Amino acid sequence: MTHQRCVGYLLAAAILSACSSAYQPSGVGVVSRPGAATTESTRMKVAGEKDWRPATHQVVKGDTMYSIAFYYGLDYHELAELNGIKDPRVIQVGQVLRLFPSAKTAPVADSKPAESVPKDQPKVVKYVYNDAAMAKIDQVQNQTTTTYAVEGATIEVTPLGRKADVAAANPKAEAAPPADSPIINTEEDALQWSMPTTGKIIARFSEAANRKGIDIAGTLGQSIVASAPGKVVYSGSGLRGYGKLIIIKHNKTYLSAYAHNDKVLVKEGQSVKRGEKIAEMGKTDADQVKLHFEVRRLGKPVDPAKYLPKS
Repeated sequence: MTHQRCVGYLLAAAILSACSSAYQPSGVGVVSRPGAATTESTRMKVAGEKDWRPATHQVVKGDTMYSIAFYYGLDYHELAELNGIKDPRVIQVGQVLRLFPSAKTAPVADSKPAESVPKDQPKVVKYVYNDAAMAKIDQVQNQTTTTYAVEGATIEVTPLGRKADVAAANPKAEAAPPADSPIINTEEDALQWSMPTTGKIIARFSEAANRKGIDIAGTLGQSIVASAPGKVVYSGSGLRGYGKLIIIKHNKTYLSAYAHNDKVLVKEGQSVKRGEKIAEMGKTDADQVKLHFEVRRLGKPVDPAKYLPKS
């Protein structure tokens, strides 16, 4: 071994020793990710759009549990349960209702983030200088943890850390996606809508005229079917101006409403399929036989024509 090579090894050992004092992880650390806690604003994102709904609602004169739930696109049974209300018909003016459960934060893997570790880096080894020790240094750089006996002393050599080591020791931390990634709602694309009945559209959706859906004329007793699959969350006459009304919750985003029915054929809590008969057309609380049909996205009325088949 030449004198120049010896000097090179000594310099390398000195540099590595200095690096180890500046960065010396205890064991294999967990690589933390920013924003590990799931925030309420993140949870409420739907297809990249923030939910307009507030966390609470203060009851005003004229409110009912049914109307509040309909306005915010919720199931009134769940709303009553969330607020510990046994009888949904009994609420008080001024009462504050929670609309959503409290946000839950995801556990953080490590309260003290470890510094990111290069994929590969030399291992720190300290030997008494001699030809045997120099040979061991060459060998150590290409091996994992190894125990050596040099001049009567047992020495354990461990890498400072590599990306592969971190992943193997902490598979959950490596595999988990960043918690602050936007939550994309795919339910809108998954729903397939169909016409709730046949007939002439006599009134179209209009925000300016405060028409929250479409009106379809027909005959008394004509079949009304579910426009999309879901669960019946309301069936009754408790919302003024709608007559005998059915509300179906399709997912966390969409509701559909079927008003002025003559006969209601489904019960609250019942699951229905797209195209399944749910009522017969009537004119309860209306001036003529018709179906008033609404689609609500996060509680807000939207134009049903954007979802129904063009035919």
